[in-house]
Formats: sequence, structure tokens, C-alpha cells
Amino acid sequence: MSKEPEKKSRKIRVQFRKNRTEKTRITDWTRKFDNAEQGEIDTERNERISGKGDLFKRRTVIGKTLPSDTVDGQGFEVIPEIDLNKCKQGRVLRVFGLNSDVETDDGQIHHCVTRRILKTLATDQRHVVVAGDRVSFRPADQVDEHRREGIIERVEPRKGTIARSSRNKQHIIVTNVDRIVIVSSAAEPQIKPNLIDRFILTAERSGIKPIICINKVDLIDIAELLPLVGVYSQLGYKVILTSHVTGLGINRLKTILTNRESVLVGQSGVGKSSLLNAVEPSLNLRVGEVSEENEKGRHTTTTAELLKLSFGGYVVDTPGIRQFALWDVIPEEVSGFFRDIRPFENHCRFPDCSHTHEQDCAVKNGVADGKIDLRRYESYLAIRAGDET
Repeated sequence: MSKEPEKKSRKIRVQFRKNRTEKTRITDWTRKFDNAEQGEIDTERNERISGKGDLFKRRTVIGKTLPSDTVDGQGFEVIPEIDLNKCKQGRVLRVFGLNSDVETDDGQIHHCVTRRILKTLATDQRHVVVAGDRVSFRPADQVDEHRREGIIERVEPRKGTIARSSRNKQHIIVTNVDRIVIVSSAAEPQIKPNLIDRFILTAERSGIKPIICINKVDLIDIAELLPLVGVYSQLGYKVILTSHVTGLGINRLKTILTNRESVLVGQSGVGKSSLLNAVEPSLNLRVGEVSEENEKGRHTTTTAELLKLSFGGYVVDTPGIRQFALWDVIPEEVSGFFRDIRPFENHCRFPDCSHTHEQDCAVKNGVADGKIDLRRYESYLAIRAGDET
């Protein structure tokens, strides 16, 4: 099969973010008059009725557009053209506000700012650059021999992205990973199966292999977890039981992370950083105690960080997540990401069955007959209804 030729760079008309300037049509004359001294207000002779003014901007940039199936709401539709001879390629380790630490293939770390055109392109993303991004950056002239700086010129196309919805924006937690380790705790805090299902759905949608890790099993009788472990295992998901106190499952977790690009996600206090310290003691990550009053963890990890492992591969430690609202998932497609519900859909009486209230629904019959786990079905209903648990 012949390879499709790469699209050449061309001039593209793109929309930028709204400016933060004042609207052209002023509507607060009275407030301004009351707060101003006599003679201060100088009215303009001409005023446009349109409210646009400087709020919307479109510019022409030179670059190439990506196919819609490549973007998938996970990056920029336009890749600006840059001078590759003046740029280096690297991987974003961590992001602090407007600054990012970028590591090159030879291990050098550059402290970079982001090019203005990337920050102003109109996207649904909450943050332009995130941990795990592969970027092209232009090194700055080195003034301090101990500090290398640069400017991120372009964010390369992403894959393997974990994102959630936050204030109607796409909050990308991490990108360019091939597996996600969903960490829950058997106790302190209590396990939240619905949150596990949400992470699994996001992983399935992004083509990432999900692995379920239940930590702190030393606090309970392991037999209590067997029904939950059995449900996920029968669906084909790998489940591991760990304890950073006793060392149970640590070697197995290390094998899973070896030579892979992984991310650990879960609630605050489930022990993500403690597990990474057990797997790689040299990381020496900060850990905290769980509150005895509400069994909620404290945010000791404040930003997602890409960590290089001595035994091969990378892993991303992420801040704790208490709610995970799905991004860009419509109710009608939720059932397609449930492995236990999907086989029953074609046997429903109605082709557009929502599996919530319809008669002769094969999914509901499957739940009644014990072929579909009741807890998983309730999780499906909650996700389909848009609950943010």
C-alpha cells in the first residue's frame, strides 16, 4: 500500500482566542459618570452598534492542517511551520504556569516558555502544553551555564491522551502514554468503582491499555475484594493488588511499568507516589497522610510530572482526582465502551435503546439474569446521565 504524501505547508486562515479588551459598545455610562469627577469623561463621537470590536480575531498562518481523526479533540488542528534547523525536539517533563521543563534525547533539560501563537490559537484546551507532550523548541542563547532556556515553537500531534472536562474546557492530564494504571485504595479512602469505570472508558476511547491497581490491601481482608476483582478480570482487565507497606505486588507493578510510557491516576491519598517510591526509591516523591475525619487525601502532588525510570520507560505521577467528568463523550456512545454491555445491545427490541427504561431491553434482562454485574450497570447509568462522581 502506497504511503500518502505529506501535506505541504500552506497559508491557513485560523481563529484566535477572544481578546480581553473592553467591548466596543459601552453599556455602563451611569456607573462611570458617578465614579468620575466633572470633565473626566470624554465621549467618543462614533460608536459601533456591533458588539464584536476587537473580541474576535482571525489571522493567516503558514502551516498544515491535520486530519480530523488525528486531532480527535486532543490537540491543535493547525501545525505552524517552523525552521527545523534552528529547533530541537524534546519531551515536556512538567509544566509550571507559563513555563515548561523540556528534556532532549541527550538528557539536557531546557526551561521553556510557549510561543505566543500557540497560546492564542482558539482551542477548547485548558492548557496549551501538558506533561508528556513532544515539542519542537528553539534554544535561547545560554547566559547561565547552569540554566538552559528556550521557546516552544510547536506541539507535535498527540496520541494516548487522558483528559477530562473542567469548566467547559478540555483539561488534558497527560498525553503520549500507552497504558494507564488506575490506582484505588482498599481503605482510607474507600474504593470508588464508578471512578475506575470512568478512567477505563477514557482509556478505551484513547486506545490506551487500562490496568487496575488496588493499593493498601494490608488494611483489609483480601477476600473482601474478590467479587470486584472477579468482575474486572472476567472482562479481560488486568488487576493487581498492592501494598507499599508489605511490598505485595510491587515487583509485578515494576514489570508492568518497565520499558513503557505509563501514567498513574486516582484519588488523593490512594498511594500513587508511595507506590512509585517503592518501585523506584531514587524518585523520593513527597507523600502525605489521609485525613482521619473525612478519609480524603491531601494534595502532595500538585502537578503532573514525567519521571524517567532507571529500569526503562517513563511514568507520570499525577495529582489526585476526586471527580472525573468525561470530555466529549455523548450519552449514546457510552454503552459502546462497556465490554459487558456491548454484546447484548444487538438483541434489544429497539435499535436506539438507551438501556434505561425501554421494554424488551436485552441489557436490563442481562442484569436481571445475573449476566451483567448490577454495580457495573449502575455505573453505566450514572455516566450516561452525566453525573460527575
